[in-house]
Amino acid sequence: MTADTLVGLLLERARAHPDRVALREKEFGIWQRVTWADYLGHVRRTALGLRRLGLEPGDNVAILSENRREWLYAELGAIATGGRAVGVYPTSPAPEVRYVVDHSLAPIVVCEDQEQTDKILEESERLPRVRHIVVMDPKGLRNYTDPRILTFDDLERLGAEEEARDPGRFEALASTVQPDDVAIIIYTSGTTGHPKGAMITHRNILAMTRAMVEACKIVASDSVVSYLPLCHVAEQIFSVFLSVYLGVTVNFAESIRTIQADLREIAPTVFLGVPRIWEKLQSSIVIGVRDAPRWRQRLFRACLARGYRLADKRLAREPWSGLDRLTWWACYGLVFRALQNYVGLRKARFCFSAASAISPEVLRFFHAIGIRVKEGYGMTESSGLSFIHMGDDIRLGTVGRVVPGLEFRIAPDGELLKRGEQIFAGYFRDPEATRQTVDEDGWLHTGDIAELDEHGHLRIVDRKKAILITAGGKNIAPSEIENALKVSPYIKEAVVLGEGERFIAALIQIDYDTVGKWATERKVPYTNFKSLARRPEVRELIAAEVDRANQGLARVKQVREFRLLEKELDHDDDEVTATMKVRRRTIYEKYAGLIQEIYGGKG
Repeated sequence: MTADTLVGLLLERARAHPDRVALREKEFGIWQRVTWADYLGHVRRTALGLRRLGLEPGDNVAILSENRREWLYAELGAIATGGRAVGVYPTSPAPEVRYVVDHSLAPIVVCEDQEQTDKILEESERLPRVRHIVVMDPKGLRNYTDPRILTFDDLERLGAEEEARDPGRFEALASTVQPDDVAIIIYTSGTTGHPKGAMITHRNILAMTRAMVEACKIVASDSVVSYLPLCHVAEQIFSVFLSVYLGVTVNFAESIRTIQADLREIAPTVFLGVPRIWEKLQSSIVIGVRDAPRWRQRLFRACLARGYRLADKRLAREPWSGLDRLTWWACYGLVFRALQNYVGLRKARFCFSAASAISPEVLRFFHAIGIRVKEGYGMTESSGLSFIHMGDDIRLGTVGRVVPGLEFRIAPDGELLKRGEQIFAGYFRDPEATRQTVDEDGWLHTGDIAELDEHGHLRIVDRKKAILITAGGKNIAPSEIENALKVSPYIKEAVVLGEGERFIAALIQIDYDTVGKWATERKVPYTNFKSLARRPEVRELIAAEVDRANQGLARVKQVREFRLLEKELDHDDDEVTATMKVRRRTIYEKYAGLIQEIYGGKG
């Protein structure tokens, strides 16, 4: 019988396949492998070490780190003692870190290195509950005198001492963990205020994971790459849930900045890319082709045109002729195989995009080169994935069908409601927010406006709070327009405007790397982001990209005016969340003058 908690699943994996590789991570350029037996050993020592430090059932352990093996050891170690793991974004400034650690009441914080430790120490006076600070990489901490600091190795040594004293204690602790216990608390990105801690139980996790395995046909021999923040439920699904449930191998990327090079080296069989990653991969191909010899550019364009035609036929469920198959394999041999190798996804049999909306044109591009990216939809409060394209039933512009075991309906005002075993246990220390989110009948109110197409696929229109109503009374979904703009390799971010106004406008952030490269090739002088954004040649470039995007939009949705931002939107400036979602309210307030300039004299 399959275990019904995460720690029970880990014990199962280690007993069934002790020598099979569970984790892979680079150290000094060499891949280090961790077997399931090793994995369990680290978790056992970590759990007993945390217990030695005084962690009690129901206590929370905050983890402040980039993705690495110790993140998983700390998480599962905390869970095995009856505690809960709370991820904190390592990109967050000290005040945001302090809020999550303080709100979670965590007595123990696990930090990656000196940089993250300094954030805790900087806010130390406002974190009176923190009794211990465990540091994974203690380099640079030799002269730190805070008595609460110990290394992760020290923590495991304490655990080893406990294990030697009582060899069966870990299993005894793990056996007390119940399916309805909260396993992890994930703090949502908080686009409209402070983040809220979503409590997710073992039962929630296993219900969602079973549904995902059935819907996506993921198997134990698959391998994944861990690169999105482990504080986010999307990465938890791949690095933790699927791993311990099936035995999927987890490969740690060196960083999100090196993900393309890492993908080429890891060659995962299953890959989740958030929209920005797919946009960057597409841009890298398009920009790379522009640097190629003319004959290669012509060959690329010719094969891509045929790839689009064949992809459209496949997506429309139209059968391919013999000539179609011959054309495909010719294009694959000449161009597409190399492109798939270039982005590191030639071996990927299941790819999908999730976390926010993506332009169908971006997905269509990847289908054209033979990478059949599916789109999914989920949220923290439903423990992850809720809708996905299944099998060959792919409809671009939708997020597919509901996963097994989950109910849904669309309220009269268009809001998507969900109900089922994977719906979370509520917000930590916020019963009022919980009542506002989950009604008495168990329906989760998502805050997303959705609609069903004629094929029974769900389409997410936008966030309920984000819908714009123009002066003419038209309801406009900003994300549709923003995604159309971000198809351009030269546009990194776009914020659509128009609430109560006569026309649609946008604030646009250029992609510094691609626009900088474009400017250098044309000998357009610039010194930094601001000077580049101010160049008239760049404005002309972006105007052409806006015109291109407008061609695919209804007239009422077309962008009539835009302004280029003279700085990159920054998490530290409270302009985007840790997951790079735009804080619209902040943008509207911060750039009120620019917005007034757009609408001041336009009719």
